[in-house]
Amino acid sequence: MSIFPKNFLWGGATAANQLEGGYNLDGKGLSTADMVKFVPKNISKGKNTEVVSYQTVNEILHGLHKNEYYPKREGSHFYEHYKEDIALMAEMGFKCFRMSISWPRIYPTGEEKVPNEEGLKFYDNVFNELLKYNIEPLVTLSHYETPLNLALKYNGWQSRELIDLFIKYAKTCLTRYKDKVKYWIAFNEINMSLNVPYSGAAIFIEKTCNPNSATFQALHHQFVASALVKKISKKINPNFKIGSMVGMSLFYPYTNSPKDVLLTQNANRINYFFFDVLSKGIYPSYAKKYFRKNKINIKIEYDDLEIINKNTVDFNSFSYYYSNCTGEKINKKDKILAFLPEQKRYDEFHPEKIRNNSLEITDWGFQIDPIGLRIAINEIWDRYRKPIFITENGLGTYDILTSDKKIHDDYRIKYLKEHIDQIGKCIDEGIPVIGYTSWGCIDIVSAGTSERSKRYGYIYVDADDYGQGTWKRYKKDSFYWYKKVIESNGNVL
Repeated sequence: MSIFPKNFLWGGATAANQLEGGYNLDGKGLSTADMVKFVPKNISKGKNTEVVSYQTVNEILHGLHKNEYYPKREGSHFYEHYKEDIALMAEMGFKCFRMSISWPRIYPTGEEKVPNEEGLKFYDNVFNELLKYNIEPLVTLSHYETPLNLALKYNGWQSRELIDLFIKYAKTCLTRYKDKVKYWIAFNEINMSLNVPYSGAAIFIEKTCNPNSATFQALHHQFVASALVKKISKKINPNFKIGSMVGMSLFYPYTNSPKDVLLTQNANRINYFFFDVLSKGIYPSYAKKYFRKNKINIKIEYDDLEIINKNTVDFNSFSYYYSNCTGEKINKKDKILAFLPEQKRYDEFHPEKIRNNSLEITDWGFQIDPIGLRIAINEIWDRYRKPIFITENGLGTYDILTSDKKIHDDYRIKYLKEHIDQIGKCIDEGIPVIGYTSWGCIDIVSAGTSERSKRYGYIYVDADDYGQGTWKRYKKDSFYWYKKVIESNGNVL
């Protein structure tokens, strides 16, 4: 008998801006993601390429930077290949496919009164194809892309105007697909706006007087919007399930010093802050103290906190890729290797990440820690007592397509096997984990570095970092392995 429940939602996850392509087809407007160019590693030195300036965007719109390549405009050509790709997912036995809807495909500038019917039809077709194979859609409404017009005009989520515009978009989707989609998430990895405000909140940092205050103001607006999505969803379809989605960044103490343990506790509160607001409906006391200490003044309208408090999520979901250490005294050689944006400050909400020498690392500097996933699940369950959905987890690394069109990715199988095993242990202890959608189930453009060579999928897409290739799909060894995992409901790893 399997440890995993009979109705466990096995599957994979993607994002529209990294997968779809078709950025200028059928009335779609430009998104913030369409402005993120590819920067080769020998220039970027592995750093995140998401930093986009207001000036650069305007230069692009005026015809400059013509020789630059913007990978997210092409994605993996899902817009043309969705039937083929979904058929491959069905062949693996997917029970669930996590995807996002592109906001500017529905409302090109975000301000139209009438949605783009061609965009709505595309997702109708995608959902119909999924349901044909009995694959449950799990849909994110905002996954690292916002109509570019809203970033330029309002500086994104820093402005309260985006709440109503987002709710108009959300209501359109919830109503249109009320009989096709049950599981919804308002914002992907909502906490990532702290490190990548352009991607997460459509903010141009150089247009803010106080970046820290601007980011938390934007997050407050997103908290209100998420709560309102929950509120209106139940009126449209009482069976809807609305979830949180947080990028889980688990920390351990660098040493056994009590000071390091305390710093670690504070660092882990980064995750809990977002769950506290979305799942408990409260701003925790430690966050309020942080705001006072750092002179962060958030404009809160009189009924905002009541809306947040009365409309908490039905389930908690999160991504998990790696763990970190943090501490008081750090050897420079142990600083984290992960290719993330360089931080300008370190405090409770921006802790320094330190290498854990007991863990292996990936080609992109992520520390491989399967037990950390179990720790994260335990913590989230103990604190919030709501069903848990693991909506992202995977190994991003280089793959080699052999001359006979095979991809032998035993390293990915090992990574996934060890993480799924830890999920099984949590379920065996009685924790209600309802699903697992591994990240990038088909090769897509990297969110952080805009590379295609950083591959996560079970399905290989034959295109390089510059979009050169046949775009043909090939099954990796992990494809056949994951098929057996699903067939056996987790008994065969």
